[in-house]
Amino acid sequence: MDNTTLLACASASISVLLATYVIYDFCAYVSQMQKERFLEGTSTELDDVLIMIPPSKLLDFTLMLCAIVSAISMLAVGLTSNEWSWAMVIFVGVFSAFVSFITPRIYLRFLRKRRLDKFNIQLEDALTSMSSSLKAGFSINQALEAIAAENVRPISIEFKLLIQEIRLGVTIDDALRKMCDRLQSQDFELVTAAIITARQTGGALTETLERLARLIRERVRILLKLKAMTTQGKLQAIIIGLMPILLLYMMSVITPGIMDPFFDSILGILTLIFAAGLNITGFLIIRKITNIEV
Repeated sequence: MDNTTLLACASASISVLLATYVIYDFCAYVSQMQKERFLEGTSTELDDVLIMIPPSKLLDFTLMLCAIVSAISMLAVGLTSNEWSWAMVIFVGVFSAFVSFITPRIYLRFLRKRRLDKFNIQLEDALTSMSSSLKAGFSINQALEAIAAENVRPISIEFKLLIQEIRLGVTIDDALRKMCDRLQSQDFELVTAAIITARQTGGALTETLERLARLIRERVRILLKLKAMTTQGKLQAIIIGLMPILLLYMMSVITPGIMDPFFDSILGILTLIFAAGLNITGFLIIRKITNIEV
């Protein structure tokens, strides 16, 4: 082996090492960014639903769930399929890992939305109670404390946090703004603006609260009516989203090997990924159409 060959081999080895280092560094950078983004998002969502779990623990649980679900899925494919391939096993494992990774975040957002809807429904009675307390001669602080003492979740918990901030020296206006930012509720934004404006201008707060209670009552009634009218569309979105997956499974059970061309080639796997993307896009479009803002 001459010197030219040795130099070429050495250059190739150095190039491979440098490329490996660059790829590893890039993957580590992307992984760190995604980790920070995940922790930041989950921290906010956990605070919104008052779940006292560190975001890092939720990340560990999510990764463990991905590993378990992916392993079980690949094992199930290997045991149940007569003609399986490594491409099929890897595709099923990656797909199940992706689904299990986003499931906890979706569940947290579902809990947050359900909690917010319940809070908005309870807000009407809370405003009526505050108006009655103010008419009886109570101060605004005492009216807020009365709502917190009713122990009706989740609105009582939010008002307890509000009262605690006021007792720690935060002004009522700032505490209401913080509560408004925490809840992200359009109804409570109206309540916050009304209370702050009434305190600054000396307006009739009791009448304002009663009008807001009637407004929120009408808004909730319209939302419930729209929810009943759009239930069929949301059900169609779920059926359309699940139909290709169920069809793929049934075809594989009825005619074993019919889906092998999709899993035995890169083009087939890319086709499945593209079809899954179109399926998810259609599901999201239908959900967007059926979610009507009031």
